[in-house]
Amino acid sequence: MKRLAILGSTGSIGSNALKIVSHYPERFKIIGLTAGRNINLLMKQIETFQPEVIAISDKAIYDKFKDSFHGSQDLEVLYGVDGISMVARHPQTDIVISAIVGSAGLLPTVAAIKAGKTVALANKETLVMAGNLIMLDVGKNGATLIPIDSEHSAIFQCLRGYEKNSLKKIILTASGGPFLGRTAKALENVSPEDALQHPRWSMGKKVTIDSATLMNKGLEVIEAHYLFDLPPEQIDVLIHPQSVIHSIVEFRDGSYIAQLSRPDMKGPIAYALSYPERLQDIVEPIDWERLSGLTFQKPDRRTFPCLSLAYSAIKAGGTMPAVLNAANEVVVKAFLDGNISFNNVPVVIRKVMDSHKLQPADNLEVILEADRWAREKTHEEMGRR
Repeated sequence: MKRLAILGSTGSIGSNALKIVSHYPERFKIIGLTAGRNINLLMKQIETFQPEVIAISDKAIYDKFKDSFHGSQDLEVLYGVDGISMVARHPQTDIVISAIVGSAGLLPTVAAIKAGKTVALANKETLVMAGNLIMLDVGKNGATLIPIDSEHSAIFQCLRGYEKNSLKKIILTASGGPFLGRTAKALENVSPEDALQHPRWSMGKKVTIDSATLMNKGLEVIEAHYLFDLPPEQIDVLIHPQSVIHSIVEFRDGSYIAQLSRPDMKGPIAYALSYPERLQDIVEPIDWERLSGLTFQKPDRRTFPCLSLAYSAIKAGGTMPAVLNAANEVVVKAFLDGNISFNNVPVVIRKVMDSHKLQPADNLEVILEADRWAREKTHEEMGRR
Protein backbone atom coordinates (compact mmCIF):
# COMPACT_ATOMS: atom_id res chain seq x y z
CA MET A 1 0.00 0.00 0.00
CA LYS A 2 1.29 3.44 -0.95
CA ARG A 3 0.82 6.23 1.59
CA LEU A 4 0.02 9.65 0.15
CA ALA A 5 0.10 13.31 1.06
CA ILE A 6 -1.79 15.68 -1.23
CA LEU A 7 -0.65 19.30 -1.24
CA GLY A 8 -3.66 21.21 -2.57
CA SER A 9 -6.29 18.54 -1.97
CA THR A 10 -9.31 20.79 -2.66
CA GLY A 11 -8.15 21.89 -6.11
CA SER A 12 -8.77 20.17 -9.44
CA ILE A 13 -5.72 17.88 -9.30
CA GLY A 14 -6.18 17.05 -5.62
CA SER A 15 -9.87 16.27 -6.04
CA ASN A 16 -9.17 13.99 -9.01
CA ALA A 17 -6.41 12.24 -7.08
CA LEU A 18 -8.84 11.50 -4.25
CA LYS A 19 -11.33 10.03 -6.74
CA ILE A 20 -8.63 7.56 -7.76
CA VAL A 21 -7.80 6.77 -4.12
CA SER A 22 -11.48 6.13 -3.39
CA HIS A 23 -11.61 3.55 -6.19
CA TYR A 24 -8.47 1.78 -4.99
CA PRO A 25 -8.62 1.84 -1.17
CA GLU A 26 -6.55 -1.34 -0.99
CA ARG A 27 -3.66 0.36 -2.82
CA PHE A 28 -3.57 3.87 -1.35
CA LYS A 29 -3.89 5.44 2.08
CA ILE A 30 -4.11 9.19 2.71
CA ILE A 31 -1.68 10.38 5.39
CA GLY A 32 -1.86 14.14 4.85
CA LEU A 33 -3.95 16.80 3.13
CA THR A 34 -3.36 20.52 2.69
CA ALA A 35 -5.75 23.20 1.48
CA GLY A 36 -6.21 26.94 1.07
CA ARG A 37 -9.65 28.40 1.75
CA ASN A 38 -12.15 25.69 0.85
CA ILE A 39 -12.87 24.50 4.38
CA ASN A 40 -16.18 22.83 3.55
CA LEU A 41 -14.62 20.53 0.97
CA LEU A 42 -11.62 19.89 3.21
CA MET A 43 -13.94 18.74 6.02
CA LYS A 44 -15.65 16.29 3.67
CA GLN A 45 -12.27 14.95 2.56
CA ILE A 46 -11.18 14.51 6.18
CA GLU A 47 -14.36 12.60 6.98
CA THR A 48 -13.96 10.33 3.96
CA PHE A 49 -10.21 9.66 3.98
CA GLN A 50 -9.28 10.03 7.67
CA PRO A 51 -5.82 11.61 7.26
CA GLU A 52 -3.40 11.82 10.17
CA VAL A 53 -2.34 15.40 9.52
CA ILE A 54 -3.65 18.41 7.60
CA ALA A 55 -2.35 21.91 6.99
CA ILE A 56 -4.16 25.11 5.99
CA SER A 57 -2.23 27.88 4.28
CA ASP A 58 -3.91 30.90 5.90
CA LYS A 59 -3.86 31.56 9.66
CA ALA A 60 -7.34 33.13 9.76
CA ILE A 61 -8.84 30.20 7.86
CA TYR A 62 -6.91 27.83 10.12
CA ASP A 63 -8.42 29.50 13.20
CA LYS A 64 -11.91 29.28 11.69
CA PHE A 65 -11.36 25.62 10.90
CA LYS A 66 -10.18 24.84 14.43
CA ASP A 67 -13.32 26.50 15.83
CA SER A 68 -15.72 24.62 13.55
CA PHE A 69 -14.09 21.19 13.30
CA HIS A 70 -15.29 18.59 15.80
CA GLY A 71 -13.80 15.43 14.35
CA SER A 72 -11.08 13.11 15.53
CA GLN A 73 -8.87 14.37 18.34
CA ASP A 74 -5.99 12.43 16.78
CA LEU A 75 -5.92 14.66 13.70
CA GLU A 76 -2.91 17.00 13.71
CA VAL A 77 -3.84 20.41 12.30
CA LEU A 78 -1.09 22.75 11.08
CA TYR A 79 -1.01 26.03 9.18
CA GLY A 80 1.14 28.15 6.90
CA VAL A 81 4.05 27.24 4.65
CA ASP A 82 5.84 25.56 7.54
CA GLY A 83 2.81 23.42 8.28
CA ILE A 84 2.37 22.42 4.64
CA SER A 85 6.07 21.59 4.44
CA MET A 86 5.73 19.38 7.52
CA VAL A 87 2.96 17.46 5.75
CA ALA A 88 5.18 17.20 2.66
CA ARG A 89 8.02 15.55 4.57
CA HIS A 90 5.86 13.47 6.93
CA PRO A 91 7.85 10.31 7.76
CA GLN A 92 4.97 7.95 6.97
CA THR A 93 4.39 9.30 3.47
CA ASP A 94 5.69 7.53 0.35
CA ILE A 95 4.27 9.79 -2.38
CA VAL A 96 3.63 13.53 -2.21
CA ILE A 97 1.27 14.99 -4.81
CA SER A 98 2.41 18.57 -5.34
CA ALA A 99 -0.76 20.24 -6.62
CA ILE A 100 -0.67 23.71 -5.04
CA VAL A 101 -1.14 26.33 -7.76
CA GLY A 102 1.62 28.86 -8.34
CA SER A 103 4.79 29.84 -6.51
CA ALA A 104 3.21 28.90 -3.17
CA GLY A 105 4.00 25.29 -4.03
CA LEU A 106 7.78 25.80 -4.25
CA LEU A 107 8.93 25.48 -0.63
CA PRO A 108 6.65 22.53 0.29
CA THR A 109 7.81 20.68 -2.84
CA VAL A 110 11.43 21.35 -1.92
CA ALA A 111 10.68 19.95 1.56
CA ALA A 112 9.31 16.74 0.04
CA ILE A 113 12.30 16.37 -2.27
CA LYS A 114 14.81 16.94 0.53
CA ALA A 115 13.00 14.25 2.52
CA GLY A 116 13.66 11.84 -0.35
CA LYS A 117 9.99 11.37 -1.29
CA THR A 118 8.50 10.35 -4.59
CA VAL A 119 6.94 13.61 -5.78
CA ALA A 120 4.05 13.47 -8.25
CA LEU A 121 4.51 16.97 -9.64
CA ALA A 122 1.59 19.05 -10.87
CA ASN A 123 3.06 22.34 -9.60
CA LYS A 124 5.03 23.36 -12.68
CA GLU A 125 6.13 26.62 -11.00
CA THR A 126 8.55 24.65 -8.83
CA LEU A 127 10.69 23.81 -11.85
CA VAL A 128 10.02 27.14 -13.58
CA MET A 129 11.36 29.08 -10.61
CA ALA A 130 14.17 26.83 -9.44
CA GLY A 131 14.69 24.09 -12.01
CA ASN A 132 18.45 23.63 -11.66
CA LEU A 133 18.33 23.56 -7.86
CA ILE A 134 15.35 21.20 -7.83
CA MET A 135 16.96 18.66 -10.15
CA LEU A 136 20.19 18.78 -8.13
CA ASP A 137 18.20 18.18 -4.93
CA VAL A 138 16.35 15.26 -6.53
CA GLY A 139 19.65 13.51 -7.25
CA LYS A 140 21.28 14.48 -3.96
CA ASN A 141 18.42 13.24 -1.77
CA GLY A 142 17.40 10.12 -3.66
CA ALA A 143 13.98 11.58 -4.46
CA THR A 144 11.91 10.67 -7.51
CA LEU A 145 10.06 13.19 -9.67
CA ILE A 146 7.10 11.96 -11.74
CA PRO A 147 5.21 14.59 -13.77
CA ILE A 148 1.43 14.94 -13.57
CA ASP A 149 0.90 17.64 -16.20
CA SER A 150 -0.68 15.72 -19.09
CA GLU A 151 1.98 16.86 -21.56
CA HIS A 152 4.96 15.97 -19.38
CA SER A 153 3.37 12.71 -18.32
CA ALA A 154 2.96 11.89 -22.01
CA ILE A 155 6.64 12.61 -22.73
CA PHE A 156 7.66 10.65 -19.62
CA GLN A 157 5.69 7.66 -20.88
CA CYS A 158 6.94 7.93 -24.47
CA LEU A 159 10.59 8.08 -23.42
CA ARG A 160 10.53 4.92 -21.29
CA GLY A 161 13.16 2.50 -22.52
CA TYR A 162 14.88 4.91 -24.91
CA GLU A 163 18.34 6.46 -24.63
CA LYS A 164 18.50 10.24 -24.64
CA ASN A 165 20.86 10.26 -27.64
CA SER A 166 18.13 8.67 -29.78
CA LEU A 167 15.90 11.71 -29.23
CA LYS A 168 15.60 14.55 -31.75
CA LYS A 169 12.98 16.70 -30.01
CA ILE A 170 9.81 16.65 -27.97
CA ILE A 171 6.56 18.28 -29.05
CA LEU A 172 4.18 19.58 -26.41
CA THR A 173 0.61 19.84 -27.64
CA ALA A 174 -1.76 22.64 -26.65
CA SER A 175 -5.52 22.92 -27.09
CA GLY A 176 -5.21 26.58 -28.07
CA GLY A 177 -7.61 27.61 -25.31
CA PRO A 178 -10.90 29.48 -25.81
CA PHE A 179 -9.49 32.11 -28.18
CA LEU A 180 -7.90 29.91 -30.83
CA GLY A 181 -8.04 31.65 -34.20
CA ARG A 182 -8.89 35.09 -32.80
CA THR A 183 -6.92 38.19 -33.79
CA ALA A 184 -5.35 40.54 -31.26
CA LYS A 185 -7.97 43.14 -32.15
CA ALA A 186 -10.77 40.65 -31.43
CA LEU A 187 -9.26 40.05 -27.98
CA GLU A 188 -9.19 43.70 -26.91
CA ASN A 189 -12.37 43.54 -24.85
CA VAL A 190 -12.65 39.90 -23.81
CA SER A 191 -13.74 39.37 -20.22
CA PRO A 192 -12.42 36.98 -17.57
CA GLU A 193 -15.63 34.99 -18.02
CA ASP A 194 -14.83 34.60 -21.74
CA ALA A 195 -11.28 33.47 -20.97
CA LEU A 196 -12.47 30.89 -18.42
CA GLN A 197 -14.52 29.01 -21.03
CA HIS A 198 -11.91 26.37 -21.84
CA PRO A 199 -13.14 24.07 -24.63
CA ARG A 200 -11.52 20.84 -23.40
CA TRP A 201 -10.14 20.83 -19.86
CA SER A 202 -11.69 21.57 -16.48
CA MET A 203 -9.04 23.43 -14.48
CA GLY A 204 -8.69 26.10 -11.83
CA LYS A 205 -9.04 29.77 -12.79
CA LYS A 206 -5.36 30.63 -12.86
CA VAL A 207 -4.35 27.71 -15.08
CA THR A 208 -7.33 28.34 -17.37
CA ILE A 209 -6.33 31.98 -17.92
CA ASP A 210 -2.75 30.84 -18.55
CA SER A 211 -4.11 28.45 -21.16
CA ALA A 212 -5.98 31.32 -22.84
CA THR A 213 -2.80 33.44 -23.07
CA LEU A 214 -0.58 30.42 -23.95
CA MET A 215 1.51 31.20 -20.86
CA ASN A 216 0.59 27.79 -19.50
CA LYS A 217 2.31 26.21 -22.49
CA GLY A 218 5.26 28.54 -22.00
CA LEU A 219 5.62 27.46 -18.38
CA GLU A 220 5.38 23.85 -19.54
CA VAL A 221 8.22 24.44 -21.99
CA ILE A 222 10.39 25.69 -19.11
CA GLU A 223 9.33 22.73 -16.97
CA ALA A 224 10.21 20.30 -19.78
CA HIS A 225 13.59 22.00 -20.22
CA TYR A 226 14.57 21.06 -16.67
CA LEU A 227 12.62 17.83 -16.30
CA PHE A 228 14.03 16.19 -19.43
CA ASP A 229 17.34 18.12 -19.54
CA LEU A 230 16.74 19.46 -23.05
CA PRO A 231 17.68 22.82 -24.61
CA PRO A 232 14.77 24.98 -25.81
CA GLU A 233 15.71 24.19 -29.41
CA GLN A 234 14.61 20.59 -28.79
CA ILE A 235 11.24 21.55 -27.31
CA ASP A 236 8.48 22.46 -29.74
CA VAL A 237 4.79 23.33 -29.35
CA LEU A 238 1.89 22.42 -31.62
CA ILE A 239 -1.73 23.50 -31.29
CA HIS A 240 -3.94 20.39 -31.28
CA PRO A 241 -7.53 21.49 -30.53
CA GLN A 242 -8.93 17.99 -30.03
CA SER A 243 -6.57 17.31 -27.06
CA VAL A 244 -6.35 13.61 -27.85
CA ILE A 245 -2.60 13.48 -28.45
CA HIS A 246 -1.05 14.83 -25.27
CA SER A 247 2.52 15.09 -26.55
CA ILE A 248 4.88 13.58 -29.09
CA VAL A 249 8.50 12.44 -29.10
CA GLU A 250 10.44 12.68 -32.36
CA PHE A 251 13.45 10.38 -32.70
CA ARG A 252 16.61 10.84 -34.74
CA ASP A 253 15.57 8.22 -37.29
CA GLY A 254 12.42 10.16 -38.25
CA SER A 255 9.99 8.03 -36.23
CA TYR A 256 7.55 9.37 -33.63
CA ILE A 257 5.87 8.05 -30.51
CA ALA A 258 2.80 9.81 -29.11
CA GLN A 259 0.62 9.27 -26.05
CA LEU A 260 -3.14 9.43 -26.63
CA SER A 261 -6.25 9.38 -24.47
CA ARG A 262 -9.39 11.35 -23.84
CA PRO A 263 -8.66 14.67 -22.08
CA ASP A 264 -8.98 13.57 -18.45
CA MET A 265 -6.45 14.48 -15.75
CA LYS A 266 -7.19 11.28 -13.85
CA GLY A 267 -5.03 9.49 -16.44
CA PRO A 268 -1.67 11.16 -15.69
CA ILE A 269 -2.47 11.34 -11.96
CA ALA A 270 -3.15 7.59 -11.80
CA TYR A 271 -0.01 6.81 -13.78
CA ALA A 272 2.11 8.87 -11.38
CA LEU A 273 0.56 7.13 -8.36
CA SER A 274 0.83 3.58 -9.70
CA TYR A 275 4.09 3.90 -11.68
CA PRO A 276 5.49 1.70 -13.13
CA GLU A 277 2.16 -0.16 -13.16
CA ARG A 278 -1.10 1.00 -14.71
CA LEU A 279 -4.44 0.98 -12.92
CA GLN A 280 -7.55 -0.35 -14.61
CA ASP A 281 -10.43 1.68 -16.04
CA ILE A 282 -9.18 5.17 -15.15
CA VAL A 283 -10.04 7.03 -18.36
CA GLU A 284 -12.96 6.25 -20.68
CA PRO A 285 -11.59 4.54 -23.82
CA ILE A 286 -11.47 6.37 -27.13
CA ASP A 287 -14.20 5.40 -29.56
CA TRP A 288 -11.93 5.15 -32.58
CA GLU A 289 -14.75 4.68 -35.08
CA ARG A 290 -16.37 7.93 -34.01
CA LEU A 291 -13.16 9.93 -33.65
CA SER A 292 -13.05 12.81 -36.11
CA GLY A 293 -9.89 14.15 -37.69
CA LEU A 294 -6.95 15.24 -35.56
CA THR A 295 -5.54 18.62 -36.57
CA PHE A 296 -2.35 20.50 -35.77
CA GLN A 297 -1.05 24.01 -36.34
CA LYS A 298 1.75 26.25 -35.20
CA PRO A 299 0.92 28.60 -32.31
CA ASP A 300 0.21 32.21 -33.21
CA ARG A 301 2.98 33.86 -31.22
CA ARG A 302 2.14 37.34 -32.47
CA THR A 303 -1.37 37.25 -31.01
CA PHE A 304 -0.28 35.20 -27.98
CA PRO A 305 3.27 36.42 -27.18
CA CYS A 306 3.45 34.79 -23.73
CA LEU A 307 4.84 31.63 -25.32
CA SER A 308 7.76 33.58 -26.79
CA LEU A 309 8.35 35.29 -23.42
CA ALA A 310 8.80 31.86 -21.86
CA TYR A 311 11.39 30.84 -24.46
CA SER A 312 13.18 34.15 -23.82
CA ALA A 313 13.21 33.40 -20.09
CA ILE A 314 14.84 29.99 -20.66
CA LYS A 315 17.53 31.51 -22.88
CA ALA A 316 18.24 34.25 -20.35
CA GLY A 317 18.39 31.67 -17.55
CA GLY A 318 19.26 32.60 -13.98
CA THR A 319 16.45 34.36 -12.15
CA MET A 320 14.51 35.29 -15.31
CA PRO A 321 12.10 32.33 -15.27
CA ALA A 322 11.19 33.17 -11.65
CA VAL A 323 10.55 36.79 -12.68
CA LEU A 324 8.39 35.67 -15.61
CA ASN A 325 6.36 33.43 -13.32
CA ALA A 326 5.87 36.05 -10.59
CA ALA A 327 4.86 38.78 -13.04
CA ASN A 328 2.42 36.40 -14.69
CA GLU A 329 0.78 35.45 -11.37
CA VAL A 330 0.22 39.12 -10.55
CA VAL A 331 -1.22 40.09 -13.94
CA VAL A 332 -3.47 37.02 -14.11
CA LYS A 333 -5.01 37.99 -10.78
CA ALA A 334 -5.38 41.57 -12.02
CA PHE A 335 -7.12 40.35 -15.17
CA LEU A 336 -9.47 38.12 -13.17
CA ASP A 337 -10.25 41.13 -10.95
CA GLY A 338 -11.00 43.30 -13.98
CA ASN A 339 -7.99 45.58 -13.47
CA ILE A 340 -6.09 44.88 -16.67
CA SER A 341 -7.08 43.95 -20.21
CA PHE A 342 -6.30 40.56 -21.74
CA ASN A 343 -3.94 42.01 -24.35
CA ASN A 344 -1.99 43.92 -21.69
CA VAL A 345 -1.05 40.73 -19.82
CA PRO A 346 2.04 39.98 -21.97
CA VAL A 347 2.86 43.68 -22.33
CA VAL A 348 3.30 44.11 -18.57
CA ILE A 349 5.22 40.86 -18.20
CA ARG A 350 7.64 41.91 -20.94
CA LYS A 351 8.20 45.29 -19.27
CA VAL A 352 9.04 43.60 -15.97
CA MET A 353 11.40 41.12 -17.64
CA ASP A 354 13.16 43.94 -19.50
CA SER A 355 13.68 45.80 -16.20
CA HIS A 356 15.17 42.83 -14.36
CA LYS A 357 18.87 42.66 -13.52
CA LEU A 358 19.63 39.03 -14.11
CA GLN A 359 21.32 37.02 -11.36
CA PRO A 360 22.44 33.39 -11.12
CA ALA A 361 19.68 31.27 -9.57
CA ASP A 362 22.11 29.40 -7.35
CA ASN A 363 20.13 29.41 -4.10
CA LEU A 364 16.53 29.69 -2.97
CA GLU A 365 17.06 33.05 -1.27
CA VAL A 366 18.07 34.68 -4.56
CA ILE A 367 15.12 33.09 -6.36
CA LEU A 368 12.61 34.19 -3.73
CA GLU A 369 14.03 37.71 -3.77
CA ALA A 370 13.63 37.81 -7.57
CA ASP A 371 10.05 36.64 -7.10
CA ARG A 372 9.41 39.39 -4.52
CA TRP A 373 11.01 42.06 -6.74
CA ALA A 374 9.01 40.99 -9.79
CA ARG A 375 5.70 41.17 -7.93
CA GLU A 376 6.47 44.67 -6.68
CA LYS A 377 7.66 45.78 -10.13
CA THR A 378 4.55 44.32 -11.79
CA HIS A 379 2.23 46.25 -9.48
CA GLU A 380 4.27 49.38 -10.19
CA GLU A 381 4.04 48.81 -13.95
CA MET A 382 0.29 48.22 -13.83
CA GLY A 383 -0.13 51.43 -11.81
CA ARG A 384 1.22 53.34 -14.80
CA ARG A 385 -1.52 52.02 -17.10
